[in-house]
Amino acid sequence: MNLLLLFCALVITLAVFGTRFSAKSGIPTLLIFIILGMLAGSDGILKIEFNDYGISEKICSAALIFIMFHGGFGTKWSMAKPVALKAILLSSLGVVLTAFFTGLFCNLALGLSLLDSLLIGSVLSSTDAATVFSILKSRKLSLKYNTSSLLELESGSNDPTAYMLVTIFIMLKQNPGSVTAWYLVYSIFAQIAFAFIIGVGMAYALFHILKHFSFSTGFEPLLILAAAIASYALSALIGGNGYLSTYITGIILGNKEINHKKELVNFFDTFEGMMQILIFFLLGLLSFPSQLAGVAPRGLLVALFMTFIARPFVVFLIMTPFGAKFAQQQVISWAGLRGASSIVFAIVVTVSGTFTAGSIFNIVFFVVLFSILLQGTFLPLISKRTGMIDEKGDVLKTFNDYVEVENIEFVPMHLDDANSWVNRKIKDITLPPSTIIAAIERDGKPLVPRGGTELKENDQIILGIEKPAIKTNIDLHEQTVDEDNPWCGKMLKDINLSKGLVLIIIRDGKNIIPSGDTLIEANDCLVINYGD
Repeated sequence: MNLLLLFCALVITLAVFGTRFSAKSGIPTLLIFIILGMLAGSDGILKIEFNDYGISEKICSAALIFIMFHGGFGTKWSMAKPVALKAILLSSLGVVLTAFFTGLFCNLALGLSLLDSLLIGSVLSSTDAATVFSILKSRKLSLKYNTSSLLELESGSNDPTAYMLVTIFIMLKQNPGSVTAWYLVYSIFAQIAFAFIIGVGMAYALFHILKHFSFSTGFEPLLILAAAIASYALSALIGGNGYLSTYITGIILGNKEINHKKELVNFFDTFEGMMQILIFFLLGLLSFPSQLAGVAPRGLLVALFMTFIARPFVVFLIMTPFGAKFAQQQVISWAGLRGASSIVFAIVVTVSGTFTAGSIFNIVFFVVLFSILLQGTFLPLISKRTGMIDEKGDVLKTFNDYVEVENIEFVPMHLDDANSWVNRKIKDITLPPSTIIAAIERDGKPLVPRGGTELKENDQIILGIEKPAIKTNIDLHEQTVDEDNPWCGKMLKDINLSKGLVLIIIRDGKNIIPSGDTLIEANDCLVINYGD
């Protein structure tokens, strides 16, 4: 037991240091996790014998639940909403078309049966959220035309469609005579409908609990984890798509105003990192590199077809009617990375015993390695060469843990008896351009400054300028105003902030020092100081 714990600690340590190597070399982090598993496996240095697909399927499927939930919980809907239709079409119709075209290729080029070919196409049809998120964040890849948000939403939401196709073709393989067209239609409808009902219901039930009950520090994330698991399990028990259900729960809950949002997202970032290490290391451990040579010709053909023909063609069919620029289509095509979900689905097929044309696991594993190594490594370069890099953008803004106030500097200033501001009202003071008195500390207590507030000797005032450089007792919050917010379209003086004061309005990446007549617009980010 002690040796096992020491081994786990060593793997985690190497994986963490692997992220540093990834940042310097440009090789995707997830590929390093896989290589660690391969080095520890039967053909590696440690020669650990492990080929239990049943246990692997259970562990990886459970890990995929949390990755799916995090994909929704971390996505900022206000940023994704403008490209939601395109992303949803890519994650639904795009997945179906990719599976179909890849299946036809496998049937014609590899000589596999049509069902086996469509099963391979379905397993490989979705792009991987963990891989895409990891590359966008680690490489700080901010793309023009809101493409980063589009890729995040697509990759986070397309696994359920792929899983649905996989289950359908498994049923057709297992019971070819008993699966009618009506049954398939009902199965598709049930998976989607039940997933939405359970996913939405679970999200709002948990939001109600979090809003009306307080819990000890550290236990709120556990409650949310329990909800993610329950959302998957309840949906699956009644015939719904568990992965879709948990994703819906995540994206609704992640975009609600709940306490400690940033801390919760950071917790799930870390937790998902652990799941990534677990799932990719285990998949590497399960693989036999010596067997990859046998599937390399077939795997390479499939990988090349998907990368340079199927994915670009599907993206062209879906994005062209929206007037998408060719450069954007190129980047979206290249960002169609395969990852953990494809290998997990391959394990599901293997456990079901329905694939008769050799090892689907090894074929899929080869394609995933190719995809992560080639597409993952060169995605930043492709984005740069196509002119798709948004130099003024910040990809972290598309995630729920982004705090926009990092563009503001809070400068402290102590008022002694010689200062000309003492015993004067704020409205009578001439401040430097683009500067505001953000807060006042008087006798150790924070005060919200108003125009009529009179400054006193020994007051500690905080001037808001441009970047956070200090820690104070001031309670600053960030709130994004969407189109449905009652504040949208109103002047600042007409909204009820109780004890709060809007310090800065961030609009289209620019900081606006507000006045009472400032009109609040959709997608404005308000930095608010709330008093006690």
